[in-house]
Amino acid sequence: MGKITKRAVDALQAEPDRDVFAWDAELRGFGVRAKPSGVKTFLIQYRNIEGRTRRLVLGQYGALTPENARHLARKKLTAVAEGADPSADRQGVRIGMSVKDVCDWYLEQAEAGRLLGRNRRPIKASTLKSDRSRIETHIKPLLGARLVSRLTLHDIEGMQADIATGKSARGRKKGRGGRSTGGPGVASRAISTLRALLGHAARLSVISRNPAEGVRQLAVGRRKRRLSEDELRHLGRVMREVATDGEHPTGLAAIRLMLLTGFRRMEVLGLRRPWFSRSDHCIRFPDTKSGEQVRALGEAAMDCIEAQPTRAGSLFVFPADWGDGHFIGVVRVLDRICRKAKLEGVTPHVLRHTFASVAGDLGFSELTIAGLLGHSAHGVTQRYVHLDTALVVAADRVSMEIAKMLGSEAPISKSSNVEHAALRKEGAAPQSVEDVNFSSLTIDFSHRQS
Repeated sequence: MGKITKRAVDALQAEPDRDVFAWDAELRGFGVRAKPSGVKTFLIQYRNIEGRTRRLVLGQYGALTPENARHLARKKLTAVAEGADPSADRQGVRIGMSVKDVCDWYLEQAEAGRLLGRNRRPIKASTLKSDRSRIETHIKPLLGARLVSRLTLHDIEGMQADIATGKSARGRKKGRGGRSTGGPGVASRAISTLRALLGHAARLSVISRNPAEGVRQLAVGRRKRRLSEDELRHLGRVMREVATDGEHPTGLAAIRLMLLTGFRRMEVLGLRRPWFSRSDHCIRFPDTKSGEQVRALGEAAMDCIEAQPTRAGSLFVFPADWGDGHFIGVVRVLDRICRKAKLEGVTPHVLRHTFASVAGDLGFSELTIAGLLGHSAHGVTQRYVHLDTALVVAADRVSMEIAKMLGSEAPISKSSNVEHAALRKEGAAPQSVEDVNFSSLTIDFSHRQS
């Protein structure tokens, strides 16, 4: 092409499967690009001081005339000759970016694995799913149009207050997907997401500062609901009743395993048979909320897993009724059971909390309970000392106790063998993990439990 003129740009034809470029014969590096969509934009191409080829879009044809674009291109190329890198400058601090723009940038970069989370690993897909929901449901509707450079703590804490009072609440959508009701917990988590994504953008110089730094989040009361001994016995009776009435057996078994292990809902539902080892009394999770983990199992929990029928072609312990995935309807099953049992406020998290509470009732320490639940380690000892046998003893005692309350006796002979094998030298089974003589156990310093 000769000189880029209006006639030349109008004559440039787009192609369906690639970008088409035309370069100006008079001003080297100045060109026009036609996208498969038919949109035409002016741009420059140059080498920066490091010798790397860069492109910078000047504007869209229509908004810019060829003459305007040529004038702008000459200014940019002159700056390049003086050592500037206008493409890098544009990718750096973007004063005009809106909150919506930064949110979209964060999701794009995180989904491509280019942003690292707290564990110095790419952000998990499950975390991104939650972040996307908070962004689309709360952050964009309330602050999306605002410029990041103009945001204040007052604006951000105002958004938090609006979410807490239900301003961004929505009803149930068609198909799958829940409703959003707002509240302090939802508001606090939305603020965490906003602060984190703005922090990533500020650290990588996409924005000049993080306006959410120093924001005060709403205090969220800790959930204290647990099932008492009487409630567990009643729940066990109702579970046996509904089983004979045709309640979903996979859902019932998944609820039972959550109670016997303290595992999170998706840890149970996504459980695969190759991760389970009866001989080692454990599940080896390749990935959890806290990373790769080995979680101890008691005899009652292992019996529950082995009792689940296998299905050809599926590795899941709790396979879906159809398709290749795992069972997902456990919350509905739990709700139906609790309605029949007249138990209120029971969620999968309550089952997990119940397991931990029973462990506490049996005298196990917070450190032991944290190991059973797979909580993230905060101390040097927790990170580097992995007491496998002691945790197996604890898991066995807790699961056996819960199984008894549910009305199904754990095989005591097997569970007793676990304790006596671990402590044969001590001459007696322990009352709690704290009674174990840890000098007689093998401590593996090579394993780091996340």
